[in-house]
Amino acid sequence: MTQNPFGEIFGDIFSLLGRQGPDAWYQAAQQLAVSVARGEDGDPNPSPVERPRLEEFAPLVARHVATLLGTDVHPSLEVTNRTALTLAALAQWRPLLEPLLGASDAAPALPDGDEGALVAQMAATVGPLFTGFQTGSVAGHFSERAWSLAALALPRVDGRHLIVLNNLTAFADAWSLGHDEVYVFALAQEFVASRVLTQPGTGDALRALLLDAAGEARAVQGDILGRLQSLADGGDLAALMNDPSSLLEGLEVPDDSPATRAINAATAVLTAYFNAVAQSVTESLLGPRPALAEAVLRHRLGDARGEDAAAALFGISLQGPHVDEAVRFVATLAAAHGLEVFGALLRVDGLATEAELDEPEAWFERVTTSPLA
Repeated sequence: MTQNPFGEIFGDIFSLLGRQGPDAWYQAAQQLAVSVARGEDGDPNPSPVERPRLEEFAPLVARHVATLLGTDVHPSLEVTNRTALTLAALAQWRPLLEPLLGASDAAPALPDGDEGALVAQMAATVGPLFTGFQTGSVAGHFSERAWSLAALALPRVDGRHLIVLNNLTAFADAWSLGHDEVYVFALAQEFVASRVLTQPGTGDALRALLLDAAGEARAVQGDILGRLQSLADGGDLAALMNDPSSLLEGLEVPDDSPATRAINAATAVLTAYFNAVAQSVTESLLGPRPALAEAVLRHRLGDARGEDAAAALFGISLQGPHVDEAVRFVATLAAAHGLEVFGALLRVDGLATEAELDEPEAWFERVTTSPLA
């Protein structure tokens, strides 16, 4: 009888993952994400009846957004379904997540009968794969009701504009809104988000904040190692093999810290600004739309588990007092100086800080007297 009955099984796992290469976690994420995104309805293609109307608004909306930003905005548009948005989200998130996985060195040789070393080897090898499972599940659920990538203010690697048309029509119908007003709002929101989040200065500043929170994200990987060790100590490795997803149960959002408060403040202000621009453009083109503004607010506060989980991957919270503070921050400055003042968000020094959420004029003074202004 062998000293370690699991050695052969785990050896097969290590061998399989070794052949898959360093992208194994990302491939696992893609496969699971697509499965989740397709859902029970199979993720139908955009309605051919509604699609031309959405595309018709794109150039006009892009011009209005460009005027507010004081810069060019390309009106390109990809009207798509949940699966395409899910894969696009994974592609945008990948360079932000890879540093959190850590360098993947070759696993050390496993001494005979040393189950502790086996568990350590398994954590080093399988840990990133479980991260892929978690990320794929989150990405698939993210697209369940998200209209575009604008739902999460993260740096982007390209300027693609994807809109999930079926999610827009579902929102409009659920809140008894006209499709046109929802189309214009969603287009403006995505165009301004894309223009800001692809800007090198803004992207660099956001990445720095995300890196500051990397220690908390890496704690999740440490928890995987700890849970593997506790399973080994309790003799429950067989249960793990039968249900690997159980390893992810109980993994929580990082605790409140200076790093999470900083990224929350910055991203909340960005999202509030994107929505303010979208509302302004919609009303410029179609007249006052108070019902739309209320519906967008309630939509955000509703069942947003997919978006919330996606944000949590990066230590960001989309719920809480900081979100309301950011809305007031943007409204106060827009009333005093116009939305044009937020052109500073295109600069590396433009992101709002936690302290500035309560003092909007302090942000205004800082960005308008900056050497980069």
